[in-house]
Amino acid sequence: MATNTKNIDGRKVKVTGRFFTWSNMISFSRIFIAIPVVYLHYVNDFQITNTMAVLIFYGVISDYLDGYIARKTNTISEMGKMMDPVADKLCALILFIYTVWIGWIPLWFLLFAMARDISIMAGSYFIKKKYNKVAMAIMTGKISVNVLALYWIAVFFFPEATNVHMFLMASSVTLMAISWIDYFNRYRLIMSGAEFN
Repeated sequence: MATNTKNIDGRKVKVTGRFFTWSNMISFSRIFIAIPVVYLHYVNDFQITNTMAVLIFYGVISDYLDGYIARKTNTISEMGKMMDPVADKLCALILFIYTVWIGWIPLWFLLFAMARDISIMAGSYFIKKKYNKVAMAIMTGKISVNVLALYWIAVFFFPEATNVHMFLMASSVTLMAISWIDYFNRYRLIMSGAEFN
């Protein structure tokens, strides 16, 4: 079988082996947002407090900030490529489990998202095992995460806006499915020998 040597990410990116970078620390800090948000929401009778709003705002901004800093300072790292999506998934998992538990989001939606994430993480594991480096996230994956975050924010901050919830939920499912297919195709190409960042 011929080896595909074209970089499927378009251009080669310099990746470092550093752990202690500003972008990695920002990604790591995002892991600790979800539990205080859940606790404060529950003890305040499902009302949004200023502290919760600040934490959620930080979570959203930090998801953009870590990648921006890594690119601008040329500190994209193997650890960062792994930590950023893991922080996103852990934070989202806690928030969505809680929101399902209080009955604001259907269980099937959470199970669908979890099945997608588990399969993508399994693919990432096999890529890391074969090539000893982590594959970067793809654009459709990033877009689906952003719409997923919008859906959760709409449900959490505006529980009465059910029409908006339905639209964002349908959009999230569609984008998660598209990105799931894209990740599978990317996995197939990488495991066949395509160069990647």
